[in-house]
Amino acid sequence: MATNLVNLFFFKKQIWLFLFMLSQVSSGHEDDIHTIQYTKETFLDEIKQKNSFVMFYAPWCGHCQRLGPIWAQLAEMFNERDDIIKIAKVDCTVDSTLCSEHDVTGYPTLKFFKVGESKGTKFRGTRDLPSLTTFISEQLGSLSKVEDDTPSPPEPVNGLSELTEESFNFHIRKGYHFVKFYAPWCGHCQKLAPTWEELANSLRNDDSVSISKVDCTLHRSVCEQFEIKGYPTLLWIEDGKKVDKYTGQRTHEDLKNYVSTMLEKSAEESTNKDESSDSTIHNVLSLTGDSFKYSVEKGISFVKFFAPWCGHCKRLAPTWEELGRKFFANEDVHIAKVDCTLNTCKQLCYEEEVDSFPTLYLYRNGRKVSEYNGSRNLDDLYGFVMNHLRSHDEL
Repeated sequence: MATNLVNLFFFKKQIWLFLFMLSQVSSGHEDDIHTIQYTKETFLDEIKQKNSFVMFYAPWCGHCQRLGPIWAQLAEMFNERDDIIKIAKVDCTVDSTLCSEHDVTGYPTLKFFKVGESKGTKFRGTRDLPSLTTFISEQLGSLSKVEDDTPSPPEPVNGLSELTEESFNFHIRKGYHFVKFYAPWCGHCQKLAPTWEELANSLRNDDSVSISKVDCTLHRSVCEQFEIKGYPTLLWIEDGKKVDKYTGQRTHEDLKNYVSTMLEKSAEESTNKDESSDSTIHNVLSLTGDSFKYSVEKGISFVKFFAPWCGHCKRLAPTWEELGRKFFANEDVHIAKVDCTLNTCKQLCYEEEVDSFPTLYLYRNGRKVSEYNGSRNLDDLYGFVMNHLRSHDEL
């Protein structure tokens, strides 16, 4: 009897949890009013009319739920402007046949369908707003097509740019930016305002940095994207990515010194990167779509498929160079890398089924034999290659 009561208790608890999760999923979908829902009945007609970027998802999928707010922001950016592209989604628990037809084997799967074409191009990058907008621009053929239809930020007033939801991501996607996120009613923001204007004015002739501001009461999605919790928040952004949060004194002199420090730091890192590249050019082979097949056709080739913006790739880079140095004198082993963001490499990365960065594949005599998923320290990577080299010698 006691056992039955315990079982009944756990059964009811599981039912309650299931209903709770279902309610959470449902409420999350109700909040997204911008994304167009494609179905089996409407899908072909929709992709015939306009370019479509489609998220194939399942409501219970955790990754889909985390992507949801970003996808809604993307839809708000494009769908509200009657653009040349529509941001859409397909619920694979409802239209399973449609998802099967498009080879959806995991959630979420993101595919871009050019107008009139029934076969989509799969998105394989990180699922953040700058990466998604860049991917759209690339698929449309040139960045200018999207830029031309995107409202530009107003001309800077004495060096200060005021950004909006429509202009923010395109403005910050390249270069160095010091951005003030604020609310008009905030006392600290009001106190900082003249100093921020003075900073922008003093740097208005410096093309290496942009000083801007965002009103979070008007452009909430931008501030949510960067997880702004208080006002004012001052962020240093490089190529669309948050690099640092300023927490120092808010005098004109302190702010200007901070800008100089960050620019010098970025320039130094760029120089070190170039010097490192020059000194190790013979240790790690840089392959492209044209050179790949020839380069891996003999011996053991251990290849890193990466993207320059990927944090895990950046952390692996010096270790990968050391690994190349260890095998430099061994003619039977090639340590190589492929930058999947380059036009000459995108098709190669697609064909090699690179779904995340970094992806590490080992090839023997031109044939892919193994994917490395272990620890990325030098000893383990070296041991992995040596094990394959020994097994090859034993044959």
